[in-house]
Amino acid sequence: MTQVLALYTLIFIAIFDLHAQYPMLSPFALSLGATPTWIGWIMGIYSLTHIPGHWVAGQAIDRYGGKRFIVGSLCTAGLLLVAQSYAQSPWQLLLIRACSGVVLAFLTPACLAMIAKLAKDDTHQSALMSGHGFIHTVASVGSPVVGAWLVNRMGFAPAFLSLGIGLVVSSLVAMRFIQEPSSAYSEGDAIKRRTFSDHPRSISNNSPSGIPLIFYTVPLVCACAQSIVYFEIPLLMAHVSLMSQGVLFAIISAGALLALCVVVLHRIQPIVRIASGTVAFALLLFSMSQPWGWPLPVTLFLIGITKGIIFPALAAALAMGAKTNTFGRAFSMLAIAYSIGSFIGPLLAGQLRHVISPFFLASLLLLGGCALLVAPIIPPKYAKHLSQ
Repeated sequence: MTQVLALYTLIFIAIFDLHAQYPMLSPFALSLGATPTWIGWIMGIYSLTHIPGHWVAGQAIDRYGGKRFIVGSLCTAGLLLVAQSYAQSPWQLLLIRACSGVVLAFLTPACLAMIAKLAKDDTHQSALMSGHGFIHTVASVGSPVVGAWLVNRMGFAPAFLSLGIGLVVSSLVAMRFIQEPSSAYSEGDAIKRRTFSDHPRSISNNSPSGIPLIFYTVPLVCACAQSIVYFEIPLLMAHVSLMSQGVLFAIISAGALLALCVVVLHRIQPIVRIASGTVAFALLLFSMSQPWGWPLPVTLFLIGITKGIIFPALAAALAMGAKTNTFGRAFSMLAIAYSIGSFIGPLLAGQLRHVISPFFLASLLLLGGCALLVAPIIPPKYAKHLSQ
């Protein structure tokens, strides 16, 4: 339990530190003379460089363990933030953000792989993944406010410097208190993989982690839909203050926190949670595309609940289905899917919003991803009737 709490603490610090930068980056880039196009690249380059970083991370974590990558990611990211406080041009800021994306790509897969190895059974594993989601959500709620407060009190350079020092100190704590776990659950690999591979109609498994590659379409479309929501809300609510827009985002987080606090969900099979949450998410987005939709705060709160159901269930499904010695690759692929979805979502919304409602498009993507996940595990006797 001590190891789990230590990992949760490090995750909280890292997520809090990174999300605190969100209200700081755009104004800081403007102060360096960046144009809106430059700011878009500065914000987006982080997700782009995450993708190759995640790919390398998966192989490395499985081979060398997670501790060294947690320590290295935190320390290097902290030093890059310190360097960011001395940036003098948009080019320098862009380069630092690109490097940060590569470095921090190792952190989440390493933490999730270590947490998964500490589980005693399926239910415990699901609870630990929900705990990770809870910590992630809590850290992301108040951190932007803290970041804005730091800038108001100290200015950009001291704010980045203090955040960077915080990450470096966190890496020293990780070096001292985190130990590489030896999984007590490794003997259950054959049982854990039942979610995907116990059925004759299971998808062809062409993934080295034991997880069908098609499974990752679900986190991809979920991240894509989420990023479309985050892209569209400021445009829909351009007539209200930034504080009011911030409240709407906080409502989403409040819904996610509520779902994460419902511990009975841990006992439901992850695939069931993923499928039901994805369909509910799609229906809510469809309602947002229609004039008869529910009031926006209510819809966003319900979307937050679906997020609190879907994302921990995705991590739990991977932990149950992957071989213990491939946890790094499995969670790296999950992070890659999230990064790709988060990148293409705003692009699709920006290009197609005058042709089709982005919310309707997102609902179609979610339903399609859910169908790809569920169809291969329908028992043959039912699939035969469905095909007639």
